[in-house]
Formats: sequence, C-alpha cells, structure tokens
Amino acid sequence: MAHALSDPAPKAISGRWSDFSVRAASALVLGPIAIFCVWHGGWAWSALLAVAMAGLGWEWGKLAKLAKPVILAALLLVVWGSGLVGGLPAALLAVAVAALTARVFCGSFAAWGVPYAGIGGISLFWLRLRPDVGLMDTLFLVLVVWGTDIGAYLAGRLLGGPKLAPRISPGKTWSGSLGGLFIGALAGELLAGGLLGFSLAAFGVGLLLSLCAQAGDLLESAIKRKLGVKDSGRTIPGHGGLFDRLDGFLAAAPVAALLAFCMHGGIPIWG
Repeated sequence: MAHALSDPAPKAISGRWSDFSVRAASALVLGPIAIFCVWHGGWAWSALLAVAMAGLGWEWGKLAKLAKPVILAALLLVVWGSGLVGGLPAALLAVAVAALTARVFCGSFAAWGVPYAGIGGISLFWLRLRPDVGLMDTLFLVLVVWGTDIGAYLAGRLLGGPKLAPRISPGKTWSGSLGGLFIGALAGELLAGGLLGFSLAAFGVGLLLSLCAQAGDLLESAIKRKLGVKDSGRTIPGHGGLFDRLDGFLAAAPVAALLAFCMHGGIPIWG
C-alpha cells in the first residue's frame, strides 16, 4: 500500500520532463540553422524570414478556419517582399494594406494575424540590416529570447510552485518566469560583456526584452485558450507550431527595433 501511494510522485516528476528529449532534438537541429542565417545575413536571413512569415500566415489561416489559409501566407509574403524592396516604411504600409485586405476577404480574426506576424517579422528583418551593429543586435535578441525560454522551462520544472497565470496557461509558474527573466538577461549580458566588459545597461535591456518575450508567450497562450487548441500547429516536434516557437520573438523584436531606431552612430541596442 505504501508503495502504491508513492507511485504518483515519480510519475509527476517524469511527466514534467516527458517532452524534454523531443524539444532538445528539435532545438539541436533548428538552432544552428537559425544562427547560421543570423550570422550570414543577406540572402540567408531573408530566406529564413520568408519561410517563417509564410508559415505563420498558413498557421494563422488554419486557426481562423479559412478554406484557403494560403491567402494569409501570401499576404505575409507580400509584407516580406515590400520590406525587401522598399525597406521599413514600405513594409509597414504593406502590413496595413494586407490587414485591410484580409479583413475584407477573410474576416476580422484572420486580419489580426497580419500585424501580429508581420510587424514582428519586419522588425527582425530590419534589425539585422542595421549598419555596423545589426549582427550583434540580432544575436543579442536571439540569445535573450532563447535564454528566456530555456530558463523558464528549466526553472519551472525544477522548482515548480505557484502558477503565474492559471486561467491563461496552467503550466507556467512564477519560478519559471523569474528564471526565464534572469537567464535571458544574463545571456544578453554575456554577449555584451564579451565585447565591452560588464554592462548594467545590457542586463537591463535584456530584462526588458525578456519581459516582452514572456508577454508574447502569454498572449499566444490566451489566443489558443480562446480557440480551444493546445498548439498553433504541428510544424516543430516538441514545440508545436511556428507561433508556439516564435511568440516571444514576435513581441520582443518590435521593442528591440524601436531601441535600435533610437540609437545612432553604430551604438548597439543596449547603449
């Protein structure tokens, strides 16, 4: 009887890590591809964002239950192409036109997917193209968001504790959120520190971007709960869909781009 009563604890513990191997395998495959595209820039970065934005459009079209989700994929590719040809102003105009088009032909929920994915996507595109420091700015953002995801995952499963937002995402805990904040900011600080020495400003910007990434995660969780779905898709084993993997970037990238816009003379986003 004592042995039977003790069984649930090991099962609960193993359940916390049931998806770890699949998530890790996906990250080991996709992570180096993403880093290569960030590092190389140019055609590689442009192609990665084209695939991502088209995929996000397709997923949102499926969530919106469109008969032809390819319509949203095409509209987001138009946004991407506008940014490629005309830069940030043209891309922002394309977001507005594409959202209006989606509203007329696909409905209001479908239309919201255009700015949701489009503004984050063009922010990432523009950030990497920034002269002199575009590579470091983009790497900083990537490390902060990845650090946030990893820190939240590990801290949440190791420490557990009170739920962060049980009505939105029952699996998220305060320990995971705080762990994600610290690890995300530390990851950005390590990049900045390796170049310039310790920078409290870099740690602070890392905290800000980590907060934005977590807010994006919660927003996507709220949307999925509203729609009654567990994942946005099945594109990435262990992670769900592209929105599940990129929700933090979609929220943090516009903030990083705004910080970059305020900097001049080759100064990175952390000042």
